[in-house]
Amino acid sequence: MAIVEIRVGDVVRLRKPHPCGGTDWRVMRTGADVAARCLTCNHRVMIERPVFERRIKAFLARGPEPPLA
Repeated sequence: MAIVEIRVGDVVRLRKPHPCGGTDWRVMRTGADVAARCLTCNHRVMIERPVFERRIKAFLARGPEPPLA
């Protein structure tokens, strides 16, 4: 399985809706877990990276490119 490049600042649409009805999320932190904030109700959740990658339906906006080392 290919690794999905997830950047801080990305706006993604997930397959499963949040209980508030929102499906769009902004990525706040990446690592082994991904922290995302619901754009409808501003609730913040931590999701394991493999689960988050499977739930991504579409990228709506991309965050800034990370600086090269």
